[in-house]
Amino acid sequence: MAIFQDIVNYVLGLGSAIFVPLIILVLGLLAGMKFRKAFMSAITLGIAFTGMSMVINFMSGAVSPASEALATNTGINLPALDLGWTGAASITWSWSYAFVFFAVTIGVNFVMLVLNLTKTLNVDMWNVWGKALTAYLVYYVSGNLIAGFVTAIVQVILELKLGDMFQKHIQDLTGIPLVTVTHFMTSSAVLLLPFSMIMDKIPFFNKKADTNALKSKLGIFSENSVMGFIIGLGLGLAAAYGISGSLNLAVQVATAMALFPMISKMFMQSLSPLADAMSEFMKRKFKDREVFIGLDWPILAGRSEIWVTAILLVPVFIGYAIILPGNQVLPLAGIINYSIAVGGLLLTGGNLARMLVLGVITMPIYLYAATYLAPILSGLAESTGAVEGFKSGQLITWSSIEGPEFRIFFAEAFNLNPLAIGAVIVFIGLFYLLNKYMNNAKVPSLRYEETKEKDTNLKAKQA
Repeated sequence: MAIFQDIVNYVLGLGSAIFVPLIILVLGLLAGMKFRKAFMSAITLGIAFTGMSMVINFMSGAVSPASEALATNTGINLPALDLGWTGAASITWSWSYAFVFFAVTIGVNFVMLVLNLTKTLNVDMWNVWGKALTAYLVYYVSGNLIAGFVTAIVQVILELKLGDMFQKHIQDLTGIPLVTVTHFMTSSAVLLLPFSMIMDKIPFFNKKADTNALKSKLGIFSENSVMGFIIGLGLGLAAAYGISGSLNLAVQVATAMALFPMISKMFMQSLSPLADAMSEFMKRKFKDREVFIGLDWPILAGRSEIWVTAILLVPVFIGYAIILPGNQVLPLAGIINYSIAVGGLLLTGGNLARMLVLGVITMPIYLYAATYLAPILSGLAESTGAVEGFKSGQLITWSSIEGPEFRIFFAEAFNLNPLAIGAVIVFIGLFYLLNKYMNNAKVPSLRYEETKEKDTNLKAKQA
């Protein structure tokens, strides 16, 4: 076991920009691609992941201090320290069972592919730690290790089914064929679905409202760089940065917003040849069966709707932290809530109005979930010594934990909490409804065209 952990640690230490492209290289060769073409696809994907990671870190590095300054100006002092996903990941990897979840993830995926229960092949092994975190949370609450493993297996299944149901929408949003996202943050769509279905009945929310649609209405103000500048300037002024500091933040956010779509094109450049090769391979071997390549969420990061939503919700996140009774978390490292933004993008087809309203409605859940998680993550950090300088009694957490309701419902259900058992049943029902909803929904580029045509015909009749 120790040797296996050393090997996995070494591979993980290479970074996702090497680890994932290596998998893509092997898949390409197995699918019959020539080495030169497969190697170019792999190295271009590595460049895309590295570039996107750099810009995301640049954006976070600019926005997080402003968010912290905004929070400091409110004078609040909450006990649980937000370490973000990086802190949660490093602590989770220190759990002795964490590495077993590579086998769990690969094994479940293999069985489901063989039984034709999914079309998604998940190559995002970088985020295996998320399954380990789920298992530990359930184990900590219920005292039942088997329950932890069962819940992690359920999570793997849900990730694959989410990959299936969102694939056509992701292909429409990115232009990359036969590629999907298997990151668990897409599960936020389950939580957002009931509210989005209510919006289906409200005409205002059924008009095309992605950034492309806004260009005809807002002109220059809908350009990524201009939107980034305005949002960054507003956040800087709210954080009391002054004119100079606010202008600098505005330019930094504008820079990131301008670079995201440029780098996202490299994902298409790298993955399209692999998708073609995999498609031909499956036609030859499995009678025209499709297989989708499941990847991490940054392949969607070129969509500016994610960033507009995430940054505009920063003051809302801090505001909730101030006013919500019982909350113990000041969101700092996890202040940019990718879960709401990514899940909202896929559920609504990039409708900014819907995404923002859905974020405002559901964001309190993340703060209460982070408060719930604090003693659990702190206990693991203390027992393993994974956090340098950690003191007994200190609370650490993750303010934008992905799939918070799923993890907590299952943990409490295995603890025989009757309300949680009911909540698990509701969650499964909503997941089934989401699957049906997304399979029937038009792809984002066509989602709101019918409403647009109705509005045009109505105006013509009135004239």
